Amino acid sequence: MSFAPPSASPFSPFDWIDDEARRRAAAGLVRTLRPRGPEAELLDLASNDYLGLTRHPEVTAAAAAAAHRWGAGATGSRLVTGTTALHAELERELADFCGFEAALVLSSGYAANLAALTALSGRGSLIVSDAGNHASIVDGCRLSRAETAVVPHADPAAVAKALQAHEGRALAVTDSVFSVDGDAAPLPALAEVCRAANAALVVDDAHGLGVLGDGGRGALAAAGLAGGEGVVATLTLSKSLGSQGGAVLGPARVIDHLVNTARTFIFDTGLAPAAAGGALGALRLLRREPERAARAREVATTLYGRLTAAGLTAVRPDAAVVSVRAPSADAAMTWAADCRAAGVAVGCFRPPSVPDGISRLRLTARADLTEEQIAAAVATIVTAAPQEALTPLS
Repeated sequence: MSFAPPSASPFSPFDWIDDEARRRAAAGLVRTLRPRGPEAELLDLASNDYLGLTRHPEVTAAAAAAAHRWGAGATGSRLVTGTTALHAELERELADFCGFEAALVLSSGYAANLAALTALSGRGSLIVSDAGNHASIVDGCRLSRAETAVVPHADPAAVAKALQAHEGRALAVTDSVFSVDGDAAPLPALAEVCRAANAALVVDDAHGLGVLGDGGRGALAAAGLAGGEGVVATLTLSKSLGSQGGAVLGPARVIDHLVNTARTFIFDTGLAPAAAGGALGALRLLRREPERAARAREVATTLYGRLTAAGLTAVRPDAAVVSVRAPSADAAMTWAADCRAAGVAVGCFRPPSVPDGISRLRLTARADLTEEQIAAAVATIVTAAPQEALTPLS
């Protein structure tokens, strides 16, 4: 039996998309993909390659060797055929480096947050979430079916109040370093609040691993909380470790629970061997060169100091993210485009990516930037800045 195509009609079920596109364009919020070539044509202050390891010969060689030995893909979910000895090795070394009992590697940091939040909560439980948390945490809260209380940014007292109002299982979740402004969460105070309420603390250390703590062991290690009974960390392998993937770290019984209940682990194909091998190579390199972490923080402080001295408004960085305020979404787009035209790639954050509605340039302080590159980047950003972004110096 054959079917004739539907007759032409003025109606389309996707006409609403055109209306949405027009609204985005009017608000200056259109996003586009820009494929890049394999060679670095711009000075990169836009990526999350904090330690400069993505192209490090040792890391790329480890990724290539893993692909040659184990194949291009994991071939299935981790519970079927997708777990290799390489995955287990990476999990052991990640847990040891960060100071946790066990680790579980997933296909992305996004998947890691979804896994932790959905598996450790559920109907009848409470998640207390910082208003500045990453979108993956927001989505994890939504999918968890738990009651979610969104509290003001970096406010342990608000977390305590929300926990005290709930009876039953509860957890608080926060980024360790917030991706928009680069400020750090008050982890010791949050841990104390959670202990008092017998609640778990889940910390997304995506922007802390490799930058904070002794030799880059992360924000939880720096706060003396790594390995705590009530503490779980999530992280990504795509930033400081220059690869791809994510992980959840915590007590062994928590990790065993995720293996049995976390849907983004159970029903997802395992992390590709090349990504696992590259991450493991980067982790071993960081162990040998712990000074990279301090250098990333030093570069961030230098960028902040020079940009604010030139009259720009920036947030003092607690790790490797430097956030510079823009007058508007359109101004931020133009500013970033002018920087790119002058040879410097910078991030451009606009609503809805920014929770406070304030557009920004987001700069990555990389450990491998030279003094000449830092000076060139600062000069370019200041020269390209909209006049309204500059504060007259007294």
